Amino acid sequence: QVEPVESGGGSVQAGGSLKLSCAMPRFLHSAYCMAWFRQTPDKEREGVAGLYSTDNRTYYSDAVKGRFTVSQDNAKTTLYLQMNDLKPEDTAMYICAADRGCPYGLDRRLTFGYWGQGTQVTVSS
Repeated sequence: QVEPVESGGGSVQAGGSLKLSCAMPRFLHSAYCMAWFRQTPDKEREGVAGLYSTDNRTYYSDAVKGRFTVSQDNAKTTLYLQMNDLKPEDTAMYICAADRGCPYGLDRRLTFGYWGQGTQVTVSS
């Protein structure tokens, strides 16, 4: 395994919940910065949520604040995204990212050198 691997996506109705998981490759265990981004065909990839693994400080975009929760397991090998009260506008490919440094912040694509392939989330009204 040489990149993060996401799972947990699917189709839900508005108001429903999903929990995404991202398994990190061994060389990224305890990576300092980990985050979730999302992308649709008509929008640029945008930061959704992230955390610093050493102290669990988190970041959330305004669009998901109060509905999504980012976390990691105790071994710092897996990143999670609990998504509640999902809305149709949350429909996107959700992509996990990680890196050992964090020079530009959790919400910037430039921060991350390692990306997964993504997992699709579809929310119907």
